Amino acid sequence: MPSLEVHLYGVHVGDLVGGSWRDFDFVSTNAGVRAFGLGSTVLSESVPLLPRQPRGKAARQRNFFDELLPEGVTRQRLAERARVSTTDTLGILAAYGRDVAGAVQVIDPEAADALEVPRARTLTTAQIVDMLEDMDGSPLGNAPLSGKISLAGVQEKLLLARVDGHWAQCLYGYPSTHIIKPVSRQHADMIFNEEYASRITRALGLADYATWIETFDGNDVFVIERYDRTKATPDGRLHQEDMNQVLGAAGAEKYQDHRGKVSLGRIASVVASAQGAQGLEQLLTMVTLSLAVGNLDMHAKNISLLHPPDGSARLAPAYDVVPLTHYVKIDGRMAMAVNGVYEHARISRGALLAEAGVWGLSHERAARVVDVTVAVIRATVQEQRPHARAVPDLARTIDAFAARLLEEG
Repeated sequence: MPSLEVHLYGVHVGDLVGGSWRDFDFVSTNAGVRAFGLGSTVLSESVPLLPRQPRGKAARQRNFFDELLPEGVTRQRLAERARVSTTDTLGILAAYGRDVAGAVQVIDPEAADALEVPRARTLTTAQIVDMLEDMDGSPLGNAPLSGKISLAGVQEKLLLARVDGHWAQCLYGYPSTHIIKPVSRQHADMIFNEEYASRITRALGLADYATWIETFDGNDVFVIERYDRTKATPDGRLHQEDMNQVLGAAGAEKYQDHRGKVSLGRIASVVASAQGAQGLEQLLTMVTLSLAVGNLDMHAKNISLLHPPDGSARLAPAYDVVPLTHYVKIDGRMAMAVNGVYEHARISRGALLAEAGVWGLSHERAARVVDVTVAVIRATVQEQRPHARAVPDLARTIDAFAARLLEEG
């Protein structure tokens, strides 16, 4: 396979070179170094732009690019359509790397369609319903030959663009703008619970992107505006990387008790370096929110950094905040421990404040953040009702979880 080009904000910043997915490496271009600076981490905290990469870093750099791809059945579908193995990171990226998370694009310059102009094709409601009903045939909403989209995650979803008030399919790397989640086959209430949690997330100022429930000919879906899309850059993309990529964790290592590569403390250290106390307060607000809504799945791939073109870094908006405690087959453990405690039902205010203290926030400052967060959550659930198809008593359950975080001891 020829080298794959890595583009960021319209600049060819590097190439993926090597004989296979087992041994490829990232090599920076002079253009990338000139555009963003020697040693810049604008692409990734794990992949600095250097004329020569440090010895022993190739595996971590490979991990950054592998973590751009989905997990589970979606990855399998993409690999099958590309006629490569599910482990073949280069092969899947060559086929689907033109529109991924953030602003990075991975391009095979020798592909037959390499010079095709990115474009969007307007969809009818019937076409969207067909895609929703045949996720195997259109993984992530990719057209059979011209679809070039990948996005990390396990849940089934479509990636579409909103163009001139109409839904459109993205072709040849056209930037998708919205994530469309259908009703889960296992948990029929999940998208409605997530939609309610997204309203609370916005009320806390942790997100400014729009979300809503939309119905396509009787098919309810949860629509999420992508926060990594913007009008401030020429191609409409804003770069980001998740904490698996930042910390060099792969796949299931997004959970703390799987080899221990990730933790709230390690994430807080990254955030503090990028943003100082302001970033730590935002992270504490996110953790408090997850405890209040019962979001057990706040793992390292569900926390990200934004990388604007100026080379700075900051916490991305909160996303994938999903109430989960009511599902009987879920063990009730958080994805990452709070002051050493995984069990959601046992995490107290004291544990939360102690965790924040380890990060470097004073007790008084952390207590103020938690109290303000809880007050906003409780006010929001008093004012706004969940969707009719959400789990019964969702608002009351969230209010009770939030109130518990005000109790001393």
